[in-house]
Amino acid sequence: MPDLLIKLYELQFEQYRKEHFDCEFKIVRPLSCDKSKVIEFVRREFNESWANECERSFSNVPVSCFIGVKDQKIIGFACYDATAKGFFGPIGIKPEARKKGIATQLLFSCLSDMWDNEYGYAIVGWVDENHIDFYQKNTFATVIPESSPGIYKRMIDMK
Repeated sequence: MPDLLIKLYELQFEQYRKEHFDCEFKIVRPLSCDKSKVIEFVRREFNESWANECERSFSNVPVSCFIGVKDQKIIGFACYDATAKGFFGPIGIKPEARKKGIATQLLFSCLSDMWDNEYGYAIVGWVDENHIDFYQKNTFATVIPESSPGIYKRMIDMK
């Protein structure tokens, strides 16, 4: 699974913001008092590794996590600077909330925040082959050659 490179300086954040203002959910940066709820959501819906990465995003100032909320319930999340500095991800949407633009809005919320915080590039680490098209379509991301497993080779294997 390769890493992808996104050139933040080539994205049209203003156009994106104008096109995505009317929807049935909202994207927010969670408050510190919501930390345990967000981490438990990620752990329950996805996995322990993503929960750990998400927890790291709450250590950053400002918090480098965004959540999708509908009817006061979390339906998705995305983080950056959680795995490593300059990395986008993880991102996850509840199955019943997929295909509604939530992932795209979470992605752009993070990338826009990165741009506002003076990042020039974002790396999307260890992208599953089934999701490369999503990033290429929305951000013109390019595959970084010979990037697998990249920084993830440092992960501890408990098997």
